[in-house]
Amino acid sequence: MGRVIGFELNSQEPEKATEFYAKVFGWEAATPNWGYRAVKTGGDEKSGINGGIAKGPHDYPFGTRIQIEVDSIEDAISKAKQNGAIIVRDKMEFDEFYLAYMVDPTGLGFGLIQNK
Repeated sequence: MGRVIGFELNSQEPEKATEFYAKVFGWEAATPNWGYRAVKTGGDEKSGINGGIAKGPHDYPFGTRIQIEVDSIEDAISKAKQNGAIIVRDKMEFDEFYLAYMVDPTGLGFGLIQNK
């Protein structure tokens, strides 16, 4: 079962967005890495998810995407395509994980993550 493990807020002003969420909700943002600022939304004593804030790319300049953890990113991409999804960004490799972005048949964007 794919579990939602995070979110990504895309903005053309990520610094301003980071400041807003820190002041309003107390989120703690890390130093940007690959232009992505990991944010912690609370402590471990309550359920919830963390995420990040980034400058939205040309193919997704504004909006929120959930990130779904999968055991095999290739299998998840294949199943999603078979069921009407479109690949926005195919499998990308990062230090500790693989990431892909897709759009479901209704137009909702989401990310797939497979940890190494």
